[in-house]
Amino acid sequence: MSPLTPLVEITRAYAPRFAEFAFEPAFTAAVDQHVAELRERLMAAGSGLVPLPPDRESLTDYALGFLDGLAETDWREPVGHDYAVCRLTAITWLAHHHNLIPPQRDH
Repeated sequence: MSPLTPLVEITRAYAPRFAEFAFEPAFTAAVDQHVAELRERLMAAGSGLVPLPPDRESLTDYALGFLDGLAETDWREPVGHDYAVCRLTAITWLAHHHNLIPPQRDH
């Protein structure tokens, strides 16, 4: 299994949620808050107003731990948005925004 597998799986599953940003302002705001929390948690403070990009390994490790926690609680994705959906979408947003997922090759 590739060390990026958890991040790839999350982004594949939650990137389609980006379309909801256009018509779900509360969801967009919640994901934005999760992105900010993840940036604080995973990144060293940089100077200036532009946050540093996340480290791929750190985000992958965090994602794996988060998925493990969800599995322990037997979490199932709801129809709407809960804390976990917002967090997984935020992980996906960071991975996409900072190009942390290698492009998929057609076989």
